[in-house]
Amino acid sequence: MNKTPIAAKKARVGVFGFFFLAGFVMGLWAAGLPSLNDRLDLGPARLGSVLLLISGGALVSMLVAGPLVDRWSSRRVCWFAGPFSGAVLLGPALAPSYWSLAALAVLFGIGLGVTEVAMNAHSVEVERVYERPIISAFHGVWSLGGAAGGGLTSLALQGGLDAQWLLIAAAVVVPFLYLPAAYLLLPRPPAHETTSSADGNAPSDGSSLRWGLIALLGLAAFAGHLSEGAAIDWAALHARWVLDTDPAMAPLAYTIFSVAMTTIRLLGDPIRGRLGSVLTIRLAGVLATLGYVLVLLSPVVGESLRVVCAWTGWALAGVGLATVVPVLFSAVGAAGGRVGRALAMVTAFGYSGLLLGPAVLGFVAEHASLPIALFIPAVLAAVVTLAGSPAIRSLLRLSPAPAPAAVPEGEPQPARD
Repeated sequence: MNKTPIAAKKARVGVFGFFFLAGFVMGLWAAGLPSLNDRLDLGPARLGSVLLLISGGALVSMLVAGPLVDRWSSRRVCWFAGPFSGAVLLGPALAPSYWSLAALAVLFGIGLGVTEVAMNAHSVEVERVYERPIISAFHGVWSLGGAAGGGLTSLALQGGLDAQWLLIAAAVVVPFLYLPAAYLLLPRPPAHETTSSADGNAPSDGSSLRWGLIALLGLAAFAGHLSEGAAIDWAALHARWVLDTDPAMAPLAYTIFSVAMTTIRLLGDPIRGRLGSVLTIRLAGVLATLGYVLVLLSPVVGESLRVVCAWTGWALAGVGLATVVPVLFSAVGAAGGRVGRALAMVTAFGYSGLLLGPAVLGFVAEHASLPIALFIPAVLAAVVTLAGSPAIRSLLRLSPAPAPAAVPEGEPQPARD
């Protein structure tokens, strides 16, 4: 039986490490926000502006990171981006005032953005060597890292430790944890094979995909991220405000969504391997749309079934949206060539959905109602299928024959497990 190169297997472990640590940093940061708010007396408006600055810094740095990945390789960018993203936690942890926090928040966002692009670029390179789906599990591990960061913060607070000191400790320790993961990454990216494009005039290269195709992929990413963000921000509030559930039960709506999404991400690679990318993205949008339809219908069904209807809807939405990002990123990598610029653009599109979603839905909910606001992610969930399916089909037509992996001499060449 053919074997995957040892270098690729080691790189897969390294990428798992990057995704876990990136999620862990985000989990620590998110769970520590209440303590940071209390320490600096920020209030909703100032805290919101800090979060906006982080997102803005991440969005800009993603666009810069793409060319860096193509020029220096994802491995080299990962070497400095990972430790940097952990170390810059020190800024918000030590910020003595709102204004210093605002400046340091941008730096924190830059670290997050560069790491996001670099580790995702390396993940598609590793998948290219494996020649089978492996990306979805990375994103599932990111979610586990976030849960670990949040859980550790909760335990520390219950034990009487200030969240500020936990962030300081993380800023010192996490950069060193990134180093062994970076050491395991592929020594060189897979060879940049190219093929003729659909019109026969230009090579297919991940760094030179047609803008129209990148925009279509970006639209699918934007729709998927906004629909995901809507569930994160509004699932529990929908249960409390619209369905009038008990305050202790309302958070379960988000928990069900999160558990469904994480589970499918951890198990999603064999599913995509069996169904193929086009059918997987098509089903993702259909299931997510159906989930939102059930959530929207939940207030009008029988009182005894309202909560069950909504929980089923959030579970279906989580199952569908779980595969969107892994499938899109994998498709960009499968097109061959250098993936940095194209992946950075698609990532930035998606991230802008997370950035704009809370503001847009909050505005609509304030001036109309939350159920009307949730029509937006319901429609965008359908856009995942409408935009993602033709985009991936076009990318697969551009995909070159599998490229030989760049592995150390003496190791077997890449093949399917």
